[in-house]
Amino acid sequence: MISMSTFLVFVVASSALVLIPGPNHLYIAARSIAQGRSGGIASVFGVGTGTLVHIAAAAAGLSYVIARSATLFNVIKWAGVAYLAYLGFRALLRRHEEASYEARPQPLRAIFLEGMVVNLLNPKVILFFLAFLPQFVHPEAGSVPLQIMVLGITLLLLGMVSDMIYALGAGMLGARLRGRSNTVGRLSGVVYLGLGVATALAGRSV
Repeated sequence: MISMSTFLVFVVASSALVLIPGPNHLYIAARSIAQGRSGGIASVFGVGTGTLVHIAAAAAGLSYVIARSATLFNVIKWAGVAYLAYLGFRALLRRHEEASYEARPQPLRAIFLEGMVVNLLNPKVILFFLAFLPQFVHPEAGSVPLQIMVLGITLLLLGMVSDMIYALGAGMLGARLRGRSNTVGRLSGVVYLGLGVATALAGRSV
């Protein structure tokens, strides 16, 4: 199995990476501001579930195939862009009387599924598992898929701790903005559209 020294280096490197604000943090913050801590926490678990799928795909070798296939990569990439654009315009165009997240909260199950879809359609996550994890996988240490699963789950747990911090912090900000539904809707819409642009600019760099 993975040596303790390799695992500790991985934990340190992963901790540094997950603390840097990224697309997942922005998405979770937007959900927390819009619907409070419960919405943020639901999105954290949704994003985490999407990461589990990515881990399984990486262990099965699918991430390599997708990242090396221009067609498959672009299908996932532009599907993600389209979905984020839809979420962004939906938030921006929502009328004042329809934008009250307190009066008409989005079901937590829907937020969970939304977070999972956003993460699954993020091509950067595929590239991350292809470029980062293999540096800590050593065939001579045993089963490669098992090593990927262990490292992936470790990364997932570290990421969820970081995501929870963002969710709770943004939830506090959302509480202060409560009653300003137009401001919340616009802020959420801008975040979604910004994530869509970032996804559109993602390249196959590995």
